[in-house]
Amino acid sequence: MAAYIDSTAPFSLDVYHVSEELGFILPEPLHELPPYYQPWMDIAQRVPELVLAHELRAHINKMPLLSIKFLQRHRELRLAHLALGVMTMGYVWQEGETNTVEMLPHTLAVPYWELSQRLGLPPILTHADAVLANWRKKDPEGPLDIENLELVVSIPGGESVRGFFIVTLMVERAAIPALRSIPKVINGVRCGDTKAVAKALEDISQSIDGMAESLRLMQAHVDPSVFYGIMRIFLSGWKDNPCMPNGLVYEGVQTEPMEYSGGSAAQSSLLHCFDELLGVKHEAKSGAFLTCMRNYMLPGHKQLIGDISLQPSLRTFVQQQESEQLTVAFQECVTKLLALRSYHITVVTHFITIPAAKARQLRKQSRDEEAGMISKAPATLEERGTGGTGIMSFLKTVRNQTRDTLLPKTSKEMKHKS
Repeated sequence: MAAYIDSTAPFSLDVYHVSEELGFILPEPLHELPPYYQPWMDIAQRVPELVLAHELRAHINKMPLLSIKFLQRHRELRLAHLALGVMTMGYVWQEGETNTVEMLPHTLAVPYWELSQRLGLPPILTHADAVLANWRKKDPEGPLDIENLELVVSIPGGESVRGFFIVTLMVERAAIPALRSIPKVINGVRCGDTKAVAKALEDISQSIDGMAESLRLMQAHVDPSVFYGIMRIFLSGWKDNPCMPNGLVYEGVQTEPMEYSGGSAAQSSLLHCFDELLGVKHEAKSGAFLTCMRNYMLPGHKQLIGDISLQPSLRTFVQQQESEQLTVAFQECVTKLLALRSYHITVVTHFITIPAAKARQLRKQSRDEEAGMISKAPATLEERGTGGTGIMSFLKTVRNQTRDTLLPKTSKEMKHKS
């Protein structure tokens, strides 16, 4: 794609399917499909209760094989992909980590695969499905805020699931001003307008602050024991997962098993855009995982990240200018991104590390019958993110790489500090 970019035209978000009003969020997601697809929606909207009753697999095994040819509009494709994704996670993990399946039945696998090919997404529940396309307003005239939003479909975990996905959506919403400012930075660098670049970076800093503020809502809306003990396995995939070391066969698609990572914050395009804009360089292992996660994004969003990476270096531009306003704005922007990543580590400590330690302790004391949800959590997933990474080491590495992007202090600044 690089050879076809017109570097003379102003950089714009228009060609990447990014909404001016909602950023990466799908505007007005559908919550119903054409009547032909009612067998899918009937099951998808009952996934939590059918999993609880151990009946989801039986319902899916009896499901008719439907063609995807009657799905025409983008929003229909997105809702169908979300519905089949939730069904797939429920089917695979209905009995927890000890009784997984080796094959997804063809009545689910074939249409899911074909839909995925049309959308350019993998056949597993992704951030693009569960967060970006999984919301509707309770009051259509009301605001896009946490109290006025509900999910279209869900996984087991009750209100904590709504809290988890809707808070994540609020983080995406908070980033919209930053997304709008990215073209201003790029176009400002191209024409050497230091004031325009500084102003856009200040706006991005403020927006990243808003993202951190939204992320803080997670603790009020999600119960750590429910996230760790119930929800997490339904967000897990079949790549780098000891519960499913051989992956999953998609019956009727191919006979060899396939491997896909589970849902991860790294599937959000936001931080990838900021990293490419600010020049954050990731080391080999974390960089490879982040690059892999771009395959779990919609093609337009993935293309945006790639095209930002091809622009003239902002960091070099800042270093070449003798503008205190620009230098301060750049440093502040990186500092805010660093703070957001540090806070993400706090969140993961709260929702994974501490519950994992409790689970280990309870197992050691052989008090499983008293331990409730936490002790029943998947033992093999302890300390791992749903994307399959060793989560703490990954997050700390990425945070440290962000810190390394800060410009070196000038001798004047160093003297002032001392």
